[in-house]
Amino acid sequence: MRFEEFARARLPALLRYATVLAGDRELARDVVQEALARALVHWRRIEKLDEPYAYVRRIVTNEFLSLRRRRRVRTVALTFEALDGPRAPVAPDPASGHGDREELWRQLAALPPRQRAVLVLRYYEGLSDPEIGEVLRCRPGTVRAYASRALAALRIELTERREPAEVRHGRTEVGEV
Repeated sequence: MRFEEFARARLPALLRYATVLAGDRELARDVVQEALARALVHWRRIEKLDEPYAYVRRIVTNEFLSLRRRRRVRTVALTFEALDGPRAPVAPDPASGHGDREELWRQLAALPPRQRAVLVLRYYEGLSDPEIGEVLRCRPGTVRAYASRALAALRIELTERREPAEVRHGRTEVGEV
């Protein structure tokens, strides 16, 4: 497969993945553009691999993580509409679910980059721990630790926002048992 054919076929998937990973459509475009430029240079070697998409996805992930290290990136909270753009569902979301989804996007964007990458690779891309370890170049145990910390942070944050302040601090109203 020629590089142009690969890019044409896989660009939408790479952009969606990078958008979920970065939390910002414009940053995702920059990351994918840089990743594809790197892949083009080495395409003769990449096209011989069993799964060129997996390799390019790794390049996208590494580019995102290294970009975060090279300079401080300001991320904007990702909304459902920003992710799907013109292909957003026609039917409106239920009002109660919309607020929860927005809050989840904000919390996901607040996670450290590697923790966010693990969650996106696991729940969005559907990869196993060993596959995520290959992408991030770490052991499956490290992947599980990142996932555990990320999910714990999300649980704590979401639970604190839903509980009344009195319950969080161990206080009850007068007259309650």
